[in-house]
Amino acid sequence: MITKRIIPCLDVKNGRVVKGVNFQGLADVSSPVELGKYYSDHGADELVFYDITASGEGRALFTDILREVAANVFIPLTVGGGINTLDDFDRVLKCGADKVSVNSGAIRNPELIYQAAKRYGNQCVVLSADVKRVDGRFTVFAKGGRENTGLDALEWIKRGVENGAGEIVLNSIDTDGVKGGFDLEMLAAVSELVDVPVIASGGAGKVQDFVELFKRLPKVDAGLAASIFHFGEVKIADLKRALAKENIPVRL
Repeated sequence: MITKRIIPCLDVKNGRVVKGVNFQGLADVSSPVELGKYYSDHGADELVFYDITASGEGRALFTDILREVAANVFIPLTVGGGINTLDDFDRVLKCGADKVSVNSGAIRNPELIYQAAKRYGNQCVVLSADVKRVDGRFTVFAKGGRENTGLDALEWIKRGVENGAGEIVLNSIDTDGVKGGFDLEMLAAVSELVDVPVIASGGAGKVQDFVELFKRLPKVDAGLAASIFHFGEVKIADLKRALAKENIPVRL
């Protein structure tokens, strides 16, 4: 049985890890290099690094801090933020990333997913979707959750997988940072739709939220969280032991 992955997320702004609620009110947390190394040494299966203001500010992702993070972690590293061209893929991979996450750049140019998958392989291309309910419909947002694209999220994600995305990170803006549990309804709709790994993001507040996620939605491959790990509310080793007790396969 494939083990479920636990993935901390570093949202990086101006070289520091930050965290907000519903994508708003960002507070400073720590150094991404120190935090990344801590997670690598303490049981995280993978690490996600997002330069969260790159797209909104219309600039390329900061590579100096990324290179330092990559040099200090020994688990797979997914990197996103300001990825708009194949050159951006190339630059980030050369800095030490294992996978590249696209969001706003793919919305602007849907061909980017196809081109990147063709050049680097599907396993390297992650489609990250920031999704919020608008008039009862799952809708895609761009630029760090600030811009409503009007795109139907299920259609967009299905198209991304058809174009070659090898993994989906589903960020629920509705549950982000609220700590009331993952958005199971949204996750169920996406995991039933695609046959690539789906990573749940947004809403984790306690160990039981991960237990419920994997028990209720066995097709979901991984749980991603930020603040509960950053602030020590949940330790990854404790979380994995709790999951193993519930017969949920994890790498201990």
